[in-house]
Amino acid sequence: MNRTQQLYKKAKKMIPGATQLLSKRPEMHLPGFWPAYYKKAKGCEIWDIDNNKYIDMSYMGIGACILGYADKDVDCAVRKAIEKGSMATLNCPEEVELADLLFKIHPWANMARYARCGGEAMAVAVRIARAKRQKDIVLFCGYHGWHDWYLCANLASNKSLDGHLLTGLAPRGVPRGLRGTAFPFAYNDTKAFLELIEKYNNNIAAVVMEPIRNYYPNPGFLETVRKVTKKLGLILIFDEVSAGWRLTLGAAHLLFNVYPDIAVFAKGISNGYPMAAIIGKNDVMNIAQDTFISSTYWTERIGPAAALATIKKLKDKKVAAYLSEIGSEVQSGWKQSAGKNHLEITVSGTPALSHFNFDYDGRLAAKTLFTQLMLKEGFLATDSFYASYAHKDKHIKAYLKAVDAAFRFLASAIKKGNLKKHLKGPVCHSGFKRLA
Repeated sequence: MNRTQQLYKKAKKMIPGATQLLSKRPEMHLPGFWPAYYKKAKGCEIWDIDNNKYIDMSYMGIGACILGYADKDVDCAVRKAIEKGSMATLNCPEEVELADLLFKIHPWANMARYARCGGEAMAVAVRIARAKRQKDIVLFCGYHGWHDWYLCANLASNKSLDGHLLTGLAPRGVPRGLRGTAFPFAYNDTKAFLELIEKYNNNIAAVVMEPIRNYYPNPGFLETVRKVTKKLGLILIFDEVSAGWRLTLGAAHLLFNVYPDIAVFAKGISNGYPMAAIIGKNDVMNIAQDTFISSTYWTERIGPAAALATIKKLKDKKVAAYLSEIGSEVQSGWKQSAGKNHLEITVSGTPALSHFNFDYDGRLAAKTLFTQLMLKEGFLATDSFYASYAHKDKHIKAYLKAVDAAFRFLASAIKKGNLKKHLKGPVCHSGFKRLA
């Protein structure tokens, strides 16, 4: 057993769930073999603690490192912030500068609050909406984190959240009194949305949704949500934690000309440094002064400094267009290779956040074997590709060559019916699952 697996085995005894983020659990990718810990990361390359080098063609820090790992310009801005003092009794001026920049990119907004991660920022947004409306119910679409307001949807039915990215999310520990305060609707399902509006109209505080994730909005879907929420005075919150900055400079909703009352950013806004922003209209955001929303480390300097440097580079290098270009190349490569090797897959997602599924009953076994084959060739790879500015032509070409070989092997194994025979360990997990 190498150092990586030894350390992970130790972690499972000391840390409940072994990691701080479900998406970073090795069991989600290649149980027993996924390199759990890194020693160094630069560009799109990672060295694990056993000094094995990989090209990351998977999640790039779970979508945080949009420019690539250890980007020199962002890191330089952070070092300067540290040298000036990252925390003090007074406030850092960068948070005002960042607000001004965010409003220039999103002219519909004129007030901002900050947090340091997406989940807590979404909780802040929901708190503001409930305070403004003095109502409890939230209608939502998509994945929005681990907080009680969201997980309580599974108190009514333990499968309520299954269609919103992660399955099996247990609401244990969420107060039973929150049952009936959050209700989901599927993306592009206008009929389901309108039915919820009709049913709970008098008690709705907010509608929370990702403006885009795996699929583009059907004509009229976002427009209907906006029209209805505006008519009824409901707070529309767009969760831009994953989509933001990847389709264009700023929020994805800018492309659709549909503007919310509140938008939330994290992940790509600061290229790997903890930072989140909640922006909105002043008549909604000002209510934050009438409820208690406050935290010490929301005032530190590194996050805003990193965000300012990241946004500057995203603009100067036209990163969103580049991500679309290379993401489209990867999606096309998946389709061509699958077609050539008679492998059934479905490709989805925006080019910058691409996904594919194996269209077989044993899709998780196929996904696990794909990851195993790609890891052997020096790639961190799964059924998703999060594009970054650090991914260059040489990485894409090498990756797609390895994908072609892996797809050829998978197609043969599936045809022979012996796919699981080639796995070195168990099949990967598909959602939340308690570790032994």
